Amino acid sequence: MTYTTHILAIGMVCALALPAQAADCFADYKAKQDDPLRLHYGVAQVNGPCDPASAAAEIGPRLASQGWTLLNIVSTFGPEGLDERKGSAGPNYLRF
Repeated sequence: MTYTTHILAIGMVCALALPAQAADCFADYKAKQDDPLRLHYGVAQVNGPCDPASAAAEIGPRLASQGWTLLNIVSTFGPEGLDERKGSAGPNYLRF
């Protein structure tokens, strides 16, 4: 292999690794609806960068499309944190 081929191969491996990494990101959040006031805690998958600001930018519009307002992102985490949050999120577990 030539040097250029090595660089291209490394680039392809990195590009393929990014979607898998993003698919393993989740966020727990708090949201509300007004009139009457309703609150919920939920867990959602994040397809972009795995940080609270990016999660808020992605999850906020999903919630808004169903009449909810994102209050805050509690945390971002990998699949290892799903089981411990499932009971608390109830029907809002991976709903949005």
